[in-house]
Amino acid sequence: MVNQDRLVNEFLELIQIDSLSSKEGQVAKVLIQKLKDLGLEVTVDNAGEKIGGETGNVIARKKGTKSGKTILFSCHMDTVTPGEGIKPIIKEGVIYSDGTTILGGDNKAGIAAVLEGLRIIKENNIEHGDIEVVFSIWEEGGLFGAKNLDYSLLKADYGFVLDSGGSPGEIIITGPAQDKVNATIKGKSAHAGVAPEEGVSAIMIAARAINNMNLLRIDEETTANVGVISGGTATNIVTPEVQVKAESRSINEAKLDAQTKHMMEVFQKAAEELGGSVELDIERMYPPFNIGEDEEIVIKVKEVFTALGIESYTKATGGGSDTNILNGNGIKSVNLGIGEKKPHTLEEHLHIVDLVNSARMVSQIIQTFAN
Repeated sequence: MVNQDRLVNEFLELIQIDSLSSKEGQVAKVLIQKLKDLGLEVTVDNAGEKIGGETGNVIARKKGTKSGKTILFSCHMDTVTPGEGIKPIIKEGVIYSDGTTILGGDNKAGIAAVLEGLRIIKENNIEHGDIEVVFSIWEEGGLFGAKNLDYSLLKADYGFVLDSGGSPGEIIITGPAQDKVNATIKGKSAHAGVAPEEGVSAIMIAARAINNMNLLRIDEETTANVGVISGGTATNIVTPEVQVKAESRSINEAKLDAQTKHMMEVFQKAAEELGGSVELDIERMYPPFNIGEDEEIVIKVKEVFTALGIESYTKATGGGSDTNILNGNGIKSVNLGIGEKKPHTLEEHLHIVDLVNSARMVSQIIQTFAN
């Protein structure tokens, strides 16, 4: 039922429309028209005005022909850099970029699959319940579109985020919360060759703190990392200030709170011991989610893959996505694999068979949840 040529051509069309985070205006315009052509009512919320983007989130709704669960499909429109001037190449059933940019399958493969799935329903007059679609802005780097989504426009019982790297059949049911931990460490400048004893090295404070910090894999549910250290101007100056950017994640919020507290205390202790100070900025970036294996959304999605002849499996992820935000706003959601391979790299690629199966998955989800 999937028109493979149409699906591939639409995916190629979409990835060649530049849409870096906050610059999704052109692709949003194209998608709005495509959704309207499919018979959906389309609204654009004011998220872009709130966060400084070209457009808001694109929200669409298709009234059901029968009763059933209201389901939501969610993908993000933005891509990471380098994502301008994408030139796709197809080799042996796999779509690549020309190697100078990303491909943009993250997340336009999901968008193309949703559009094709909706076309299948329309062209074959398949009965369905109410369907909602959200194409969000600025997911990369902070999930800002989903965080600022106008949830008053949605009535979904269940959400399906098409934004995971596994092939169709992967069902992400658990994801962590994340804390951003930013530290500004302050010491005292001095000439490093003439009077170093008069200075307090912010670099030494940062080094002591990081050396005493529990990092990387903490346990099976918790991770932490220091990702960026910046500061200093010259070797003959005792560095007066350093910025450290770190994070902690856990699917258990109590463990996350404990890990973040530990990181804060270590920074504060090192500053106190060496005569400096530290300013800490802590932000909960997104909440965790944990959907039970015995819950209806999981059971029925497994039925979807059985009907398609695709082996399914559930798993946890260490990453964040719009799935976290949807769950945090009361829409029980899972993240589904669509075959985004090596996203955020110049080696990103997508197997056409995964794109086709993703569209089949969308169509079958609509039918299964209408029954």
